[in-house]
Amino acid sequence: MSFSATWNNLLDNVEELPSDATLVTPLSRKPFRVKDLQQHRLLISFRDDDGTIPLQRDQFETLFQRVEDSRQGFDLDRLPPDAEPYATVISLHPRFELDDREGTLSETETPTSSPLVDAHEVDSEKGEREEPNIPVYADTLLLIDALERHDPTDLEAVETPALVNLYTLLSDVQRNANDLRQDVRSVLLDRLHHDQPVRGQYGSVQRTSRRNRSLRDEEEVLDILGDAGIDRERVTSVDSSKVDEALEVTEVAESDVYEIDESEYVRKAEVNEDEKESRLQGLKDRLAATDEDTEELQQEIEELEQRIDDLTSFESGSSFHTKSGSM
Repeated sequence: MSFSATWNNLLDNVEELPSDATLVTPLSRKPFRVKDLQQHRLLISFRDDDGTIPLQRDQFETLFQRVEDSRQGFDLDRLPPDAEPYATVISLHPRFELDDREGTLSETETPTSSPLVDAHEVDSEKGEREEPNIPVYADTLLLIDALERHDPTDLEAVETPALVNLYTLLSDVQRNANDLRQDVRSVLLDRLHHDQPVRGQYGSVQRTSRRNRSLRDEEEVLDILGDAGIDRERVTSVDSSKVDEALEVTEVAESDVYEIDESEYVRKAEVNEDEKESRLQGLKDRLAATDEDTEELQQEIEELEQRIDDLTSFESGSSFHTKSGSM
């Protein structure tokens, strides 16, 4: 593959990015955006920086050659500190695969998508967070509150009414979360391609398929198999629904024809929506009160996000300390 063809293909892919697409460097996880495309370079800008930084075509070619020469994939730790954006951008080419967990960039025969692009990221600094009007959000707030007040690691010590509250909320969250999950899935299906995983900050998804079978009309199936030399007795079996009908008109006991194994479980009987709404309003009032100290809260959130990022990202090595002039 010549680099000229690769470069033109790469420019086409970058140009197709949504205007609000945010890219992330593979090691330091710094977000940036592409501001302009030119014949021999790209202009990017990091978040919170006013200026732009050029990414030169010849530096992309150098990285291209390094990847071609690496049989096991180019180790991203070999990148100079200011060259990380080159790896992110070149991963937009369908023939380059960037594994941010293994810390490698390699060629592939199977077209892939970059794990370092969020095409729909919303900049949290450009507006206040809005409360989503969906059931799972309200139930999750109530569940978080309950988990904070009762120790879920020692359920034997939790009083019965509190356990009932936890079970009810867990059930509601599970149901509503599954409804939302299915809505999200239906939208994702239109955006995913087979065998092309798409990664986000917390995981990855991939489109797949499965077969569901249901027999055609019973007589039609039996006739087809009979024509093929299969006796009816070989494929017919006892139908439980027909057995139940027979039990209703005979004196045969259920235990005579069924193996019965009884088990006990807890079932949610009712939900006190008024009490949930009252408690939820109290939580919202507490959250609103935090607006008086938003700077401290924002700092705590950023520290938590950094901890999550540290746990889920690949740490940068220190193999190179040179400028981007030599990869």
